[in-house]
Amino acid sequence: MYKSFTMELAGRTLTVDVGRVAKQANGAAFMHYGETTVLSTATASEKPREGIDFFPLSVEYEEKMYAVGKIPGGFNKREGKASENAVLTSRVIDRPMRPLFPKDYRNDVTLNNLVMSVDPECSPELTAMLGSAIATAISDIPFDGPCATTQVGMIDGEFIINPSQAQMKVSDLKLTVASTRSKVIMIEAGANEIPEDTMIEAIYKAHEVNQQVIAFIDGIVAECGKEKHTYTSCAIPEQLFAAIREVVSPDDMEKAVFTDEKQVREENIRKLKEELEEKFADNEEWLGLIDEAVYQYQKKTVRKMILKDHKRPDGRELTQIRPLAAEVDIIPRVHGSAMFTRGQTQICNVTTLAPLSEAQKLDGLDELETGKRYMHHYNFPSYSVGETKPSRGPGRREIGHGALAERALLPVLPSEEEFPYAIRSVSETFESNGSTSMASTCSSCMSLMAAGVPIKKMVAGISCGLVTGDADDDYVLLTDIQGLEDFFGDMDFKVTGTDAGITAIQMDIKIHGLTRPIVEGAIRRCQEARMFIMETCMKPAIAEPRKEVGPYAPKIIQIQIDPLKIGDVVGQRGKTINEIIDRTGVKIDITDDGFVSVCGLEQKKMNEAVEMIRIITTDFEEGLVLTGKVVSIKEFGAFLEFAPGKEGMVHISKISKERINHVEDVLTLGDVVKVVCLGKDKMGRISFSIKDLQE
Repeated sequence: MYKSFTMELAGRTLTVDVGRVAKQANGAAFMHYGETTVLSTATASEKPREGIDFFPLSVEYEEKMYAVGKIPGGFNKREGKASENAVLTSRVIDRPMRPLFPKDYRNDVTLNNLVMSVDPECSPELTAMLGSAIATAISDIPFDGPCATTQVGMIDGEFIINPSQAQMKVSDLKLTVASTRSKVIMIEAGANEIPEDTMIEAIYKAHEVNQQVIAFIDGIVAECGKEKHTYTSCAIPEQLFAAIREVVSPDDMEKAVFTDEKQVREENIRKLKEELEEKFADNEEWLGLIDEAVYQYQKKTVRKMILKDHKRPDGRELTQIRPLAAEVDIIPRVHGSAMFTRGQTQICNVTTLAPLSEAQKLDGLDELETGKRYMHHYNFPSYSVGETKPSRGPGRREIGHGALAERALLPVLPSEEEFPYAIRSVSETFESNGSTSMASTCSSCMSLMAAGVPIKKMVAGISCGLVTGDADDDYVLLTDIQGLEDFFGDMDFKVTGTDAGITAIQMDIKIHGLTRPIVEGAIRRCQEARMFIMETCMKPAIAEPRKEVGPYAPKIIQIQIDPLKIGDVVGQRGKTINEIIDRTGVKIDITDDGFVSVCGLEQKKMNEAVEMIRIITTDFEEGLVLTGKVVSIKEFGAFLEFAPGKEGMVHISKISKERINHVEDVLTLGDVVKVVCLGKDKMGRISFSIKDLQE
């Protein structure tokens, strides 16, 4: 039965149609926010997937170009692989939803969001986030929701709830917060050095709005919600845990995991597994569960050590950061490089500079965001964690980590007018044991400075972890979590920023939300840690950006010309500009408002190109002195080229003070001579003179 529900959300109407379309999905919500339309569906398999020890949830965010009245570019006129924005949106939908499914649920679940129309006033990403939560809440899929999501911007110090595309473009804050009925469950932010107190205020402003949306969803579930289906639990039998504890005591497990060397810990656990496999060799059912059981045993041991004894696996204090190291210029000939090491996490970052014409072009649903000049790419090879597998290109995790580090540094980058370069920053993971994205932020900041990019301030990042007990006030925060604390803990709270404020946040959790004291404590802890990292590690390696780009980086000269003269520089079918490029070997970019960027490696050639452009765009006036090359000789005079497409003639009578019978008596083809402009003759033609210059 078709039902429609509406509410006013941030001054616009949110409408949810249930039972109108996609009726064969377990749950479907046809979402309308303003004129943005998204179909959100939730489906689950009937049986659990065999042989897995994780919840197989997949989230899709499909961008259809018809949603903004476009046909996809390229030869294949249909949408291909997901854009970077679609991948990042899928991750933001996934992160608050995943913890709300049962931990022992192994049925395949797919949340699909089809963007069908886009109203620039109403975010399709936000609409999809709400749609997935509603579709799952009304379905028969086990889910401890609902949850709701709100976006917050800030313009001139004022918070904007669910800002439009135009507002987001000029906002100092791009914050997304998901909540359950009582707690914050996900935070994603990019910010222009927002102070910690302001960020906390914005987070809980969004949390308040989320409660209104959750009340709206509760009403939909009350009328349309299906009874949740039963499922086969994949929890480890308690009998197996009891049998394992008889072989491996809690003290044995604690000794196995209590080390700061990841490889040593893994070897210790491997030996324990071998011992258990020998013990249970006759029980095939238990043999297949040993890996997961030992994982759960490790988890309980580590959590108990941290929560009750305040004892971390590597022996650190709760606020202690692992050993730090930083160096720059470790890779020769590249434009900029830096390496940052924190414990067993090590990132090498390489910066490449190029003309603005090499900036990335974007073809997506946000019509205001058509390109970006700063690109941060993150790579995570298998050797970084001691594994072997083929490289298949960046996955969703790599794209997400690169986007987080990119967002962290955007607020401190110089403007295009200050630094007319496209910038690519690549983070190569050499070694990984916790929070490589934050190490990428630190290494890329130093790499940019080493490359001579005049960033406004230094940026660092760190991750804060969490282990919770049975009560809301029973918890322990951990500064600089390593991999084991991430796997077995409840939170990965990443914060980047300068000494003035926050530039990015990404929060992932595995529990049903965080209380305000935890959120505030994590933000404060990260602030202290990033200041420590900058002062003790990064600044000693490189304290400020280099004054100029390196010898192997392209140089850029930027000049302003009359926009009406752009056609003269380009020439018919690009003939003039291509001639300049062929002669000098430079690259030339011209904007519609007359900014010309000349890029090259040789200063002399760049100066030649700039001089040609100046000549082309300068009107001939009496008294103007120019240097030209003889390109043609006639009986009555010589034609000189001052720049491609810019020529003038010297009459035979103006070549020499003495009378000459032939132009060739003084000039030959290819001669380079100086002339002075005489202005217009009686017939209105511009004439030049060599002899008058000599007088």
